[in-house]
Amino acid sequence: MDNELRLTYLTALGIDIWVPRVSLSIESYVEDNWGKLSSDISQCTQCYLCDSRTHSIIGTGSHQAEWLWITEAPSSIEDQNGQPMLGAEGDLFTEMLRAINLTREDIFVTHIIKCMTPKHRTPQATELLSCQSYIERQIKLLQPKIIIALGQIAAHALIDQPMLNNTPVVVINHPAYLLKFLSEKNLAWRDLQYAFKLYTELKDKKCGD
Repeated sequence: MDNELRLTYLTALGIDIWVPRVSLSIESYVEDNWGKLSSDISQCTQCYLCDSRTHSIIGTGSHQAEWLWITEAPSSIEDQNGQPMLGAEGDLFTEMLRAINLTREDIFVTHIIKCMTPKHRTPQATELLSCQSYIERQIKLLQPKIIIALGQIAAHALIDQPMLNNTPVVVINHPAYLLKFLSEKNLAWRDLQYAFKLYTELKDKKCGD
């Protein structure tokens, strides 16, 4: 999906589009590593969210993880602490991982955009595009076997992206949503089971090659 078509799609979703200050491409990085990427995210000024953030959030977990979890924009508690998936939704997230025999140390979790939005509004297209190169670089460095998109914002931003490199993406409701709509937990459990089954099949297939 090219940028013009992507912007049209985001507009149809009701996400405002503005012109970004700077456009970065992953092609600008010849030799990348986690240290450089972390520094670039921490010092990022590509959009106006840098003016109000406490921390830009890189992500946490293992740099050798086979599971990459991509969540939505940071919450206020995550902005204050510089880490993803904290508070009550973080507790539920940890339990969701435990349900499929994973821990925080087994995975890598990050946000689709790295800074909190004002009043927790939906990220604008320019903010998603400004952070897109960071997601691309994280995927390239991690090379996960499976990607989990937590919530519709992360899912929409990842739709039909070449950076996925044929890595399967499973969409699961965000823990914050599940805390509001407890009846949806059963559906989330089925999605988790499907993700684990898919991951196991991919891993078994690779081992059998």
